[in-house]
Amino acid sequence: MRTAGARKQSPIMGLIRIMTLPGKKLRVSVVDDEVLIASSFAMVLCNQGFDASFFTEPSQAIQAARYYAPDLLISEVTMPMLSGIELAIKVQRQCPNCKVLLLSGQTDTTYLLTASRANGHTFEVLPKPIHPTALLREIQATLGLAWLQEYK
Repeated sequence: MRTAGARKQSPIMGLIRIMTLPGKKLRVSVVDDEVLIASSFAMVLCNQGFDASFFTEPSQAIQAARYYAPDLLISEVTMPMLSGIELAIKVQRQCPNCKVLLLSGQTDTTYLLTASRANGHTFEVLPKPIHPTALLREIQATLGLAWLQEYK
């Protein structure tokens, strides 16, 4: 599913526009089994100039990555069928340049991260809930983007 890319005034005051690179929009895939969370984050990212899509099932994101290689994957850790960590590993196999940010509202994801680290995969996990401005700052740091313009 692709979110609408229509330009609107950001509903979040004080958000910083970090994505207006000439000629290229960075592609972001947002995956969360809660449609409201996935779609909200994708909408915020689209409003900030990213080419963002959201998925509620990890298998949808894997399929999309075959044709639409994301620059960044943002995923919930704990989901049915496939964890966000397993998803990240699969997407990075297909798209080696894809960066990953994981989100979790669960405190007990340590065992999943320990297992992935033992296999050479290191991912940052951000706590949920997370404010969109904090998420944008994490995206900026992960992708090495400069702050380009600030909303007032």
